Amino acid sequence: MRSYQRTNRRPLQIIQWIAPLVIFLLVWEATARAAQLPAFILPAFSAVWARLLRAVADGSLLFHTLITLSEIALGLAVGSFTATLLGYRIARSPSLERLLSPYLVASQAIPVVALAPLLVIWLGPGMPAKVLICALIVFFPILVNTVVGIRAVPASLHDLMRSLHATRWQTLRKLEVPAALPVFLGGLRIGATLSVIGAVVGELVGADRGLGFLINVGRGQYDTALVFVAVFTLILLALTLYGAVAWIERRTLVWQERIER
Repeated sequence: MRSYQRTNRRPLQIIQWIAPLVIFLLVWEATARAAQLPAFILPAFSAVWARLLRAVADGSLLFHTLITLSEIALGLAVGSFTATLLGYRIARSPSLERLLSPYLVASQAIPVVALAPLLVIWLGPGMPAKVLICALIVFFPILVNTVVGIRAVPASLHDLMRSLHATRWQTLRKLEVPAALPVFLGGLRIGATLSVIGAVVGELVGADRGLGFLINVGRGQYDTALVFVAVFTLILLALTLYGAVAWIERRTLVWQERIER
């Protein structure tokens, strides 16, 4: 019965998502035509759409999108992996937290935009600098959520696992990972969207490929329509990554729905 209700609501939800977008695009088109502004200031949506079709036809949009996506994927993987490992160690060791917390918090006071030029100078304009920038920007939220998730496990459940003579690996796999997974995936949602920002910041500072490079090219040539194309592609990437994490969350946390029922 519940699945039937969800199926019936889905078309209505799709309409609710699409309708504001259609209205926004119509208002944009009407405003650009009525104001008669130069195309390099505010191109009409139809001009942006035509520029998008040109970028798709010549293959440039796909090429640069794949470059940026690879940087995002690698940066998200590296940042998530290191943040999860360190977060677990901090959650299990209060002394380690007291030692590292000031440095971790201080690192968040430094804007990534300020670090990006240094990383590009040190590592060059290639992919390693962009991957590192992505990893740095996703590191802290995933680290914090990992610590919170591990520490949220009730002490009584740890006592139960000890009474059953569970090993450290069994406690991690059977208790701590399932208990911390909802909080961890919440941090991964944030990290997935922030990783897009990290890649673009690195490409804007110095790159010869990627969507950030397209933005620089469009800005330098006063091709504002190309800038919009790159920005909309970045938005689509962020939404796709967010949706992918949400899908993983639904698939891995099925047991929560069963408990609620």
